[in-house]
Parts: sequence; C-alpha cells; structure tokens
Amino acid sequence: MSGWRWIFVIEGIGSVILGIITIFFLTDRPEQAPWLPEDERNWIAQELKNETLAKKRARDYSISDALRDHRVLLLVFAYFLALTAMLANTYWLPTFIKRLSGLPNTRVAFLAALPGLLGIAVMLVNGWHSDRTRERRWHTAVPLFCGAGAYFLISAGTRNFSLTFLLLALGTGVTFAYLPTFWSIPTTILTESAAAACFGLINSIGQTGGILGPYAVGHLNEKTGSVWSAFAFIAAFYVMAGAIIAAVRMRDPTLEQQTLLQRAEAAAD
Repeated sequence: MSGWRWIFVIEGIGSVILGIITIFFLTDRPEQAPWLPEDERNWIAQELKNETLAKKRARDYSISDALRDHRVLLLVFAYFLALTAMLANTYWLPTFIKRLSGLPNTRVAFLAALPGLLGIAVMLVNGWHSDRTRERRWHTAVPLFCGAGAYFLISAGTRNFSLTFLLLALGTGVTFAYLPTFWSIPTTILTESAAAACFGLINSIGQTGGILGPYAVGHLNEKTGSVWSAFAFIAAFYVMAGAIIAAVRMRDPTLEQQTLLQRAEAAAD
C-alpha cells in the first residue's frame, strides 16, 4: 500500500484496541464500576443524582423540547463547521506536509503524528482547567480561534517550512482541546434521554462535515494549484464555529444551586 494509506491503518489500530477495552472496562453507571472503591462509587452516584434534580427543577426537557431548543441547534451548526475544518485537515495533513517540504514518506508520516501528540496534552490541560473553573463556552471557543489564527497565518503564504510546520502543528494540535469541553455544554441543562438525543443529533449532522471538508479542500487544491486557499478555508470554518459557540449561553443550574448554598452557609455563620 502507499505510504499515506499506512498512516490511517496505524492510527486506526489504537482506536480498535481501545474500543475493545472499553466494552469490558467502561461500565454504564458508576455503581457498577468494580475498579472504584465503594465510598467513591456512592459519592459519584449521589452527585450525579443531585445534578439531575437541579437541572430538572430549572426545566425538565423532553426530547422534543431539547431538539427544538435554539441553543442546541446552534451547537449542531457549530460542530458541523468545526468538524468540516478538522477532518479536512486530518485527511489532508500528510499531503500538506509532503507538498510543502518534499520530504520522503517516512519523514512525512513522523511529522504528521506530532500534532496528535500535542493534541493529547492540550486536551488534558484544557479539560482540567475547564473542570476547575466550571467554565465551558470559552474553553471550547478559544482553541478553535487559536487553530483559525494559525491557519490564517499559514495562508498568508510563508515559504519557510519550519515556521509553516510549527503553525500546522499548533493549528492541528490545539484545536483538539475543544472536543471534551464542547460535549459538556449540552449537559449543562440536559439530562437522560434528552441529552442522549441531542448528542445523537449533534454528532450525526456534524459528521457530515467529514464528507464536505476533505472534498472542498481537494477541489480548492485542484482549482488553485496550491494548498494556500485550503488553509484559508480551514481557518474560516474554525472562526465561524468558535464565534457560534461563544454566542451560546447556557446557565448551569447546579452551579447556581451551589452558589445559593454557599451564600446560605455564609449567612448562617
């Protein structure tokens, strides 16, 4: 097989292995997790129950209510735009590096893997900081804006490959950070079947960007004879996705309840 095909085979092996492990290791509920101590299982279960009650007191969404909520529809569109750019970049990244550097396939494969390693690190840091601050919206939008900035700079047409690759690595790796915080946004207000239905809607429509993005980049490369317009296309879609997410406002009922309890305790003291 061609060298570029092996990249996707190797990348897919890890997902298959982790998928099999997940079947046996990841339980449906924390009460069923044998790898957690009993006191931790009980604490997590109680916290989840309290969160669900707080959200339902604010508003108990049915599936139809959730699917009609304008904020959910905005998230659908934002995820579609973000995945259009991200999957276009994912599929075309080895080709971008090859055309810009002229390096052999083995070197290209190695360089194409580096942004993914950066992505692991920024996902963990961004997710940790988002949990610590209880903020989701900007922890999702900022990585998309950073990716857009990197690709706009590349599209300006620098001919220094080291600088271009640094921007490619940043533009590719940093945008991974939006994924875990994005999926926590719908659960700010939704629970149970309403949340599950919205996850399905957002993901199914968003994944169509995986069809549009790669084809659009291929068309731009063919029509213009270069990769620079493709970088501008990716940047523009990241900007639009980030702007929409920044505009979505969801007040967390659990955070408001916690604030009220803290005020009540302070008043009692």
